[in-house]
Amino acid sequence: MPRKQIQSDKISKPNGHFSQATMIEARGRLVFISGMTSRRPDGTIAGIGDVEAQTKQVCENIKAAVEAAGGTMDDICRVDVYIRNMEHFEKIHKVRREYFKSPPPASTMVEITKMTSPEYLIEINAIAVIDD
Repeated sequence: MPRKQIQSDKISKPNGHFSQATMIEARGRLVFISGMTSRRPDGTIAGIGDVEAQTKQVCENIKAAVEAAGGTMDDICRVDVYIRNMEHFEKIHKVRREYFKSPPPASTMVEITKMTSPEYLIEINAIAVIDD
């Protein structure tokens, strides 16, 4: 389902690959994707120590989840991103540009101190709206 990017001149422009807000028609199926980490299907962790490799695996996991629900990455309208080091901001957004085409989803990114495994550098959850 197409999403529309909302922009206001009363808000500063995003400094990364995300929208100030997104709008989507309120019909279809809502899909809430749990926080995805860089765990591969076999349970091993991808990219230990490499935030770009971990971000790619996280995005692949999100892609698999939204596709299993019958959608695509274009149906994702919101993501929340939890990272261990805000210095990785540019590297993370570089990878996000590969997976989230314009208009990008609305997004929040916060630095946290701990995750469920000390090897995780990033976790992302998502919300998608899939047309019927």
